[in-house]
Amino acid sequence: MQRKAYAIGTAALLTALLAGCTGGSGDKGSTDNANPGDAGTAAAAAQPGKYRTLPEPCGVIGRGTLDSLLPGIKQMTDQDQRTRAYEGTATLTYDTDRKVGCRWKVESTDATDHLLVDFERVVSYDNAVSDDDQAQNLFAAKETAADLPEPSASGSSSSPSAPSAPAAGGEPSTGASPSVSSSASPASPSAGASGGATSSGLQPRVLDGLGDESFLDDQLGGSGSTAAQRTVTVVFRTSNVIVTIEYAEQPATVGVTPDSEEMQDRARNLAAQLADSLGG
Repeated sequence: MQRKAYAIGTAALLTALLAGCTGGSGDKGSTDNANPGDAGTAAAAAQPGKYRTLPEPCGVIGRGTLDSLLPGIKQMTDQDQRTRAYEGTATLTYDTDRKVGCRWKVESTDATDHLLVDFERVVSYDNAVSDDDQAQNLFAAKETAADLPEPSASGSSSSPSAPSAPAAGGEPSTGASPSVSSSASPASPSAGASGGATSSGLQPRVLDGLGDESFLDDQLGGSGSTAAQRTVTVVFRTSNVIVTIEYAEQPATVGVTPDSEEMQDRARNLAAQLADSLGG
């Protein structure tokens, strides 16, 4: 009888202990559930960008436009060589869903012309930052790196928007190369033609009417015994895609300076075509 009473007492003690543990667990659970919004609620993902793919960069520019930018192509008598010149060379990239580009280099009797077109599709990996916002931040960094001069006091820093242009893959209706001199910026026609400095209307600047935001840079390098190479860069953003155009020309003759106005018009015409092809 003594052994049986001991067993009953032990069982009662265990029951009491288990009841206490269960009550403690329940109390803790009640505390955790007091603020259900503080845990297990993921923030809403930011809006994805408009663009999920990129164009084929070596095929997005029509031959008429390339004829204008790279005059040496039309001077080529070898048909195979001319075909390769039109095709360009794709830039090296490890993720064609995110970044693609193409470059051309063509020599003529007067100069050597270089053209680079680069497309970058920006993707944010932060749920709190949209693809567009991430692209806007990246564009701002590029603009800051360009170190554009302050707008002149006499006028706006923005030039007139680029003239309308045919679709990027199309040819002008007349079959001729598109005119680029008719879209002159408000500056002297000879600006930049005889010296290194461009006029105030052709200085590096923010542009209007091109994508969501854009800017143009114009740099002249080389002096003395080296022919001066001018490089015009146009960068614009449309939603989460940033497009960069680098257009450079180096004359064959020392002392000759590439015309700033003409090169800027050509680069801006191309930028307008690419923006149209993206639908932005």
